[in-house]
Amino acid sequence: MPRVIILGSSNAIPTKDHENTHMVVVGQERMLLVDSVSNPILRLEQAGLDFNDLTDLAITHFHPDHVSGVPLLLMDMWLMGRQKPLNIYGLHYTLDRVEDMMGFYNWSEWPNFFPVVFYRLPAREMTHVLTCPDFIVHASPVHHMIPNIGLRIEFPTSGKLLAYSCDTEPCDEVVRLAAGVDVLIHEATGELPGHSSAKQAGIVASKAEVSKLYLIHYPTGRFAKGDPVAEARTTFQGNVLLAKDFMTLDF
Repeated sequence: MPRVIILGSSNAIPTKDHENTHMVVVGQERMLLVDSVSNPILRLEQAGLDFNDLTDLAITHFHPDHVSGVPLLLMDMWLMGRQKPLNIYGLHYTLDRVEDMMGFYNWSEWPNFFPVVFYRLPAREMTHVLTCPDFIVHASPVHHMIPNIGLRIEFPTSGKLLAYSCDTEPCDEVVRLAAGVDVLIHEATGELPGHSSAKQAGIVASKAEVSKLYLIHYPTGRFAKGDPVAEARTTFQGNVLLAKDFMTLDF
């Protein structure tokens, strides 16, 4: 059964119990990592996954709390002898900067490096990202401080749908991206430029008529504020839950 594992649930300031937000979509043939932060291989192993099974990486946008783990991921897989290709997806803006970042490490000079294939996505709603027997992924631009994408994932066997807002202000693009999904994972940083509060996430969930709302990318530790689940329930009548590190959602 395909599943999504939350590898991190915090906003840009992590704690010992909440890593920066990223997740992995696991199928029988493909494993898709959504953003790469901290030590990705360690997080995958802590989730009971073999990093060698990773086939794809989607990078939503080029902010440190979403890309800081890319160099370590690539280096560690190379040092451990990876040979098979890794597909990396993202907007032109994002992948250009990822390649520039890796250039500072002179990665083109690392001997016998495994193939890395970059797929540059247009900033267009419902752009196809990848298809495999277990899941189909589309991306849409969202409203952040820099170019960014949210994701919509279909699981053909069960017919279930998942949407992930990523970092964004409330916007119609996310409402359309999440229309009718079983699960919406929506950020809840707060009512700040380029972000959304839990209350605003609830409004988006209501407009999109989703079945279940998971809040993610929320303030943690000493920066935690109030009860985001209760806040979201003031604007969304469906089921609201707080995403937590290593939580598994089966599809």
